[in-house]
Amino acid sequence: MARTAAQLAAQLDRLRVISLALPEATEELTWETNVNFRVRNKIFCFPGEGGSIMVKADRDELPALLGDSRCRPAPYLARGGWIVLDLSTGRVDWDEVTELVHTSYCLIAPKTLARQVHQG
Repeated sequence: MARTAAQLAAQLDRLRVISLALPEATEELTWETNVNFRVRNKIFCFPGEGGSIMVKADRDELPALLGDSRCRPAPYLARGGWIVLDLSTGRVDWDEVTELVHTSYCLIAPKTLARQVHQG
């Protein structure tokens, strides 16, 4: 189901709240239009325009994630364990999205910051 511009903006805002709540997380704009979230200048989440997210996944969770029709290997980054989760296929499970963003953050962030993230 296609999302309207307003729905995409609302989803991007929600992703922004989730991502920027993490220790030392920042938002950057690269290539003029691509929002990404970083920790100490390392990207941990690409939310695009809000219709999907690209995150680094835990290697142990990759088979299950890639078995989900909403997920696919991320272009150019799949070898590093990155996936794309489509957020336009129906109701978004924000608990799942939060867990994926937190996992990606913890895999990218320095250990001292990663330890500060409470994994639900």
